Amino acid sequence: MSVAALERITIEPNTSATACVIWLHGLGDSGAGFAPVVPELGLPDDHSIRFIFPHAPEQAVTINQGYVMRAWYDIKSMDLHNRADMPGVLESEQAVIALIQEQVDCGIPADKIVLAGFSQGGVMSLFTGLRYPQTLAGIMALSCYLPTADKLPSQLSEANTLTSILQHHGEQDDVVPLFTGKMANDLLNQAGYPTEWKTYAMGHSVLPQQLQDIAKWLVSRLF
Repeated sequence: MSVAALERITIEPNTSATACVIWLHGLGDSGAGFAPVVPELGLPDDHSIRFIFPHAPEQAVTINQGYVMRAWYDIKSMDLHNRADMPGVLESEQAVIALIQEQVDCGIPADKIVLAGFSQGGVMSLFTGLRYPQTLAGIMALSCYLPTADKLPSQLSEANTLTSILQHHGEQDDVVPLFTGKMANDLLNQAGYPTEWKTYAMGHSVLPQQLQDIAKWLVSRLF
C-alpha cells in the first residue's frame, strides 16, 4: 500500500494549525463518514486543530462474502483470536505512520497529534499508537478491540506508556461486542497505561453526548 493511496478529507481550523487529529473510519465507510462530526464537537471558534479523515484502501473482506470495500485490513472470521488479518494490520500501520510523519514534517510535533478511530479504525489507532516511537498527544479507540485479542501487541513503544487512551463502547454493540473492548481496556490497565473507559446505551455507533465527552478530552490533550 503506497502512502499516495491514502486519500483523505482535511478540515483546517480558522487559525494556523498547531495540533492535529487523525481519525480513522470503520469497515466499509470512508473519511466522509466522520468528517461531519467536527462542527458537532463544539470546539472554540479559535481552536487550532487540523482534522484529517483518511480513506482506507479498497479490498475484499472475507466475512462479507469477499465483497470489495474500504477496509484497513481483512476480517477473516468473527472469532476474536482470528478476526484481524495481521499482515493487513501491519501494512495499514505503515500508512498511518506516514500520515503522522506528514504532519510532523509540516511543523506539528507528535505530542500535538491525536490518533483516533472508530471500529476497525479504532483497532488501527490503538495498535499503531501503542507501537509508535514518538510520544503522541492521545489515542482514541472507539467501539474496537486489540487485533492481538487477549494480549498487548508486540514491540510496544516506551514513548506512549503515559499517553492518555480514551476508550468508548456501546453496551448493545452487536458488531464489536462490549467484552472485546473491555478485554483491551483490562490489558492496558494491567500494563499501567492511563485509560479513560466509558460505555454508552447504544449499539455500534456514536451518540451526541459521546461527542461532547470526546470534545472535552480533545481539549484536555491539545490545548
